[in-house]
Order: sequence, then structure tokens, then C-alpha cells
Amino acid sequence: MLKIRTYNQISDKGISRFSTTRYQVDATQNQADAVLLRSHKLSADELEDSIKAVARAGAGVNNVPVAQCTERGIVVFNTPGANANAVKELVLTGMLLASRGILPGMQFISTLAGMQDNGELSKLMETEKKRFAGNELAGRTLGIIGLGAIGSMVAGMAIDLGMTVLGYDPALSVDAAWRLPNQVHKIENLSALVANSDYVTLHLPVLDSTRGLVNADLVASMKPGLCLLNFARDEIVDTAAVVAGLNSGQLRTYVSDFPRYELIGRDDVILMPHIGASTAEAEENCAVMAAEQLKDFLENGNIRNSVNFPLLSLERVSGAESGTRLAVTNKNVPGMLGKILSLLADQNINVVDMINKSRGEIAYNLIDLASPPSEAAVSAIAATDDVIKVTVL
Repeated sequence: MLKIRTYNQISDKGISRFSTTRYQVDATQNQADAVLLRSHKLSADELEDSIKAVARAGAGVNNVPVAQCTERGIVVFNTPGANANAVKELVLTGMLLASRGILPGMQFISTLAGMQDNGELSKLMETEKKRFAGNELAGRTLGIIGLGAIGSMVAGMAIDLGMTVLGYDPALSVDAAWRLPNQVHKIENLSALVANSDYVTLHLPVLDSTRGLVNADLVASMKPGLCLLNFARDEIVDTAAVVAGLNSGQLRTYVSDFPRYELIGRDDVILMPHIGASTAEAEENCAVMAAEQLKDFLENGNIRNSVNFPLLSLERVSGAESGTRLAVTNKNVPGMLGKILSLLADQNINVVDMINKSRGEIAYNLIDLASPPSEAAVSAIAATDDVIKVTVL
């Protein structure tokens, strides 16, 4: 029986992916095989030696100790794209709120609760509505920083609205490039993108290279009166630089899903309580995607959407073979695969199929065997220098 410990409330649609005859899934599991969570801040102390994988039902993994997991051979999964539509729709909401006098107009209406004459109310609306005039999005230019699952969807939406779209992403993957509408003008220089955009929206993970990306220098390069939207991560934006930009008029409006005390109460700031992925559909999509990835890993050793291990998948061999598979994680140093195969040969165990890939300092191997390995063979592989984890599947 495989055990999965959960944190937070995980959608039932995700939990139901685990067969009750093969899995025990709840928050009480000790010596679990895997962890499934959303926003819980996971500490390294919560990861027993039995843990093989951590799956986050969401895109970011800031709440997971990824470096420590990698050192211990624990695969960390996320669910990129599962909440993309929810965030895309909120980006549109943010742009509309920043462009039209919707919020101040609603606030004005709320002050008229005591009026009794609908005729006078209508006259007042005609007199006052010019105070809340705004601009349309069509014909404006949107700059997108980060062209992954969310950024590409935002690009398509903006194009459908009649906007010109500029995109910047120095780490654009082949898959992301295929998703990107061909009308997007790819810009190689970040300063050039912000200098030519009316709106700029951020869709980046927090990395050493992106932390504080929006700083005083970048704000100074922005087109005067630009609207900046941050539905990515708080750490990407230097709040002091944004405040200075708003005070000088370089920034017209800042829309963020990450409230900061320095920004609360400003008329030129629209803050939301981190609700970018807070829809029933997004939570279900993330839970299902995380569950399916965990299942495929625990049952077959396959890895999809890991932030610290290589993408790797090996079909099971059908027929009369034993169906036994070894998953071996080791440090990415020369000669490791030869050592592992030699130990299997010493035990007269034939290899039917295998795949090996590396990512950074980690290498991962799936090896299908013609006969089950003895405990001695598994122990010998596990005891080999630079081998981190061995699992029999």
C-alpha cells in the first residue's frame, strides 16, 4: 500500500485519482511515500526518509525546500498551466479596472444610498459619469514578461481584444514557443519592451535572475504613464521602486495580487488578495494534474513537470518479462551507469530496457529487468558511491 500525506484542502477530483485498494491518502500518514500539498510551507524536517516525491498543486514551489529535496533524491512536481486560464482572466480584470473608472464609479454610487428620487439619480449619473471616463484596451500595446503557459494565454487574449503584444522571455522553451501566437512581437531587450508598452504584465517564476527584476532602473525605462500588472510573484517587484515610479508619474497604475502595506490606500494601486488561481476549476485542474503525476511516478518511475529532475518516461515492457523496474537516482558524475549495470550483471540479471537522463547535478535512471533483483543486488547498488536513492517498482 502506497501512502500519500496531504497538506491543505486538496480537491476531491484529485484525491479520487488514487485507488483506495492501492493508496492511503490523507493528512495523517506517517512514513509516507509522497507528499501532496498546495500552499503549506513544507520544511525539510517534515520529509521522512521514506518520501520519494513532493507534488504541489500549483505552479510555484516557493513553499517547498527544493534544494534539500534534490540532495536527498526527492522529486518535486508542480502543475504548470493547470491554473493558467484562471490567472489569464484575472489579468484581463486587472487591465479593465486600471483602464476604466469602474472602481471609483462604484465607490461613488455607494455614497448615494440615501437618495429616494430615481429621476434625480439619473440626472446625477449623467452629470457625474464624465469623472469616471477611461480608455479602451483595443489599439494599446501590452508587454508580456514571461511567455510560458500563462503568458502565452494572456497573449492570445490580448490579440483577440485588438491589442498589440510584445513578448520577452530569454528562457523560452520549445513547447512554449509552439503555444505562442505568431502575432506576438518577440523583444530581446527588456528595457525596449517596457519603453514601448502601455501595459506590462509579469508571468515569471522567482529565481535568482528574476528576484527584484522590476527595479528602479527598469521603472525609469518605462513609457511614462505605463500600467504594471503583477500576478506572478511578489519577489519579482521592488516595491520601493514602484512607489517611486507612482509618485513621479512614470507609472500610472500598479495592479498586484500581492498586497504590501506601503501600497494600501493609494488611488493609483489596485490590490487583490492573491486570488489569481482561486477558482474551483483551477484548484480541481491542479489537484488532478498533481495526482496523475504522482501516480505515474510512484507506479512507473516516470517524471513529468518536475522542477528538479529531468523529464523522463519509459513504457512498460509487455509480455512474459518480470515487469520489475529499478529507479536509480545518482549524482551526475561519469561512469555511474556502467557501475549500476555491472552490479546487475554480477547477479546474472538481464536488462530488458532502460533510459537515463540528467539535470544539473542529478542523474536519473529507469531500468527494466528480465528477473526480479535480489535484496543483495539492490543493496549493492544503493551502497555504491554517488548513488542517492534506489527504488524497486
